[in-house]
Amino acid sequence: MKNYIKIALAAAVMTTSLGLTSCKKFLDREPQAIVSDKDAFKNYTNFQGFTEELYHCIPDFTNGYWTNSWNWGEDEIQSTARDFHFVVKIDNGDFWGWQSQFDGWQAGWMDRNSNSTNDDRFAKSLWKLGWYGIRKANMGLENLDKMTDATQEEKNFIKGQLLFFRGWFHFQFIQYFGGLPYIDHLIAADEKMELPRLSYHESAEKAAQDFRQAADLLPVNWDNTKTGERTLRKNQLRINKIMALGYLGKNYLWAGSPLMNKVSTGNASYNADYCKKAAAAFAELLQLTESGEAPYSLVPFAQYYLNFYTTGQNWAMPGGTEAIFRGPYYGANNSNWGTSKQYQPAPVIEGGDVKFLPTANYVDNYGMANGLPIKDPTQADTESGYDPQYPWRGRDPRFYNDIVYDGVKTVQGGIPASDAPTAGKQDSIRYANLATNGLYRNISTGSRTGYLLYKFIPITANKYDNGYSYDKSLNIHLPYMRLADVYLMYAEAAAMGYNAPNGKAEGFGKTAVDAINVLRTRAGVGPVAAQFLGSTEAFLSEVRRERAVELAFEGHRFNDLRRWLLLTQSPYTLKKSLEFDRAGAINTANPKENKVLNLREVTILERKFTDKHYWLPLKNADANMYLEFRQNPGW
Repeated sequence: MKNYIKIALAAAVMTTSLGLTSCKKFLDREPQAIVSDKDAFKNYTNFQGFTEELYHCIPDFTNGYWTNSWNWGEDEIQSTARDFHFVVKIDNGDFWGWQSQFDGWQAGWMDRNSNSTNDDRFAKSLWKLGWYGIRKANMGLENLDKMTDATQEEKNFIKGQLLFFRGWFHFQFIQYFGGLPYIDHLIAADEKMELPRLSYHESAEKAAQDFRQAADLLPVNWDNTKTGERTLRKNQLRINKIMALGYLGKNYLWAGSPLMNKVSTGNASYNADYCKKAAAAFAELLQLTESGEAPYSLVPFAQYYLNFYTTGQNWAMPGGTEAIFRGPYYGANNSNWGTSKQYQPAPVIEGGDVKFLPTANYVDNYGMANGLPIKDPTQADTESGYDPQYPWRGRDPRFYNDIVYDGVKTVQGGIPASDAPTAGKQDSIRYANLATNGLYRNISTGSRTGYLLYKFIPITANKYDNGYSYDKSLNIHLPYMRLADVYLMYAEAAAMGYNAPNGKAEGFGKTAVDAINVLRTRAGVGPVAAQFLGSTEAFLSEVRRERAVELAFEGHRFNDLRRWLLLTQSPYTLKKSLEFDRAGAINTANPKENKVLNLREVTILERKFTDKHYWLPLKNADANMYLEFRQNPGW
């Protein structure tokens, strides 16, 4: 850590152009933003040029390598052809694998040997660029007095961005590693490093101060300000009040969660005070979005995919009106050559050998369209209407959006006779053959679980259909935070802060259960049933299930299981496959009505975790810098 905290910048300025082809539309800077070091801070144009390098410190976890691993809970399992991704190391209990010295392929986005703030997606990692970003933010904050040729609004916007990034990088670190020194000043090259590790709550309090100040200084919408007029309609990625409020609330909710509360106070339950603070921050955000003052809204479910990918729009960045915080999108076309291929079985309908599959036990979180959960996927449930002989019938619409199950038509166009020379072979390729021993089932390069994940790719993403043509028309990029996540975090914070499903923040009209139902209504799912509204504990189970479904495979589950103190608990340690036989010919017109026999779930993997696995290990070189900077317990 010392090397990154104490980077000595040769000059006070390291400016880069954010006018990349892939993100120019969203985050432009003026041509005059490249300046000499002596003029770096004197006016808004120059200071903003300095500040914009911080945006290029944000790793693109979706596209950081040819194939990309960002789901480390029990939600996803990798095919067996390769073993270099961090998710495989986590499955084996090897949490050291986040570090670059244990990642020979340099596939991870947490740490890499080579780091840069240019447009190279392979040269960005959280650990190194995070510390660099913190130092840069502190450098800017300590030079604010040099910004003499600027309006007060311009000064506020610069300071707000710097405070946000200082808080954001610290928050990213503490959620994985626990309380750390909070670097809130510029450390001189000859200064002795003796800052102790703070408790989680102490670290979170300091991050909260930065996020709150940032929220008070930044605009709701840059386009509606004099300063933002210079880059009108190109400000979507600029840090604003909504982003700062979102992370203020998230930081407080994490601090109030069982894991973080336990390490800070010894109490393994929710911290109601922190949850109330989180609910208040989220309520302030939602009030602004629901009133129309902020330019964010839930996308209609028919365009749900816009949260994650775009097609037919050249380099158009995904996210739509729902994405709140996301980094620049580097090398847009590269989504086609790795990320899109990691979801389809090879060699049946696509190439490549690294595949990521949804586990059967995680897919069980997708309940029924009436809003009720599936109690046991192998047994009939008269209350919810689930029938294990027709397991695809009547499910939550998000199930059909996200998951490819047996019988779904995955190839829309023609299949050459050379690939299907025998009768019936074409249909076994065209329609997902995911029954036990089916053509799509292959532990090495196909489905290990009986399901495929299509949340982030269109149905035409295969070697037979040219709907995305391997040019610039498919772009995959997930946000760090979207509006649906805020509704879910508000629901959790309000319920646990006020100990009731109808808990709500002061001055905001929606209760915790109302927030959940906003998302269910959008998806066409029934509301939270009365049986879950009788107690906070019962409601929490639905909050967690709703979070599992709405945010499925978006990179949230690992940290959710950790903060809920569930990572080491069964069944969350299990990864399962769905095994079944087809009951005759499939219904190609309506695969939801396909009947199956002998439905069962089989454990593929049980993760052997202990309490030490609730935190990632620090680098030994950093933990050995000085006595007060201790390694995490058990490592």
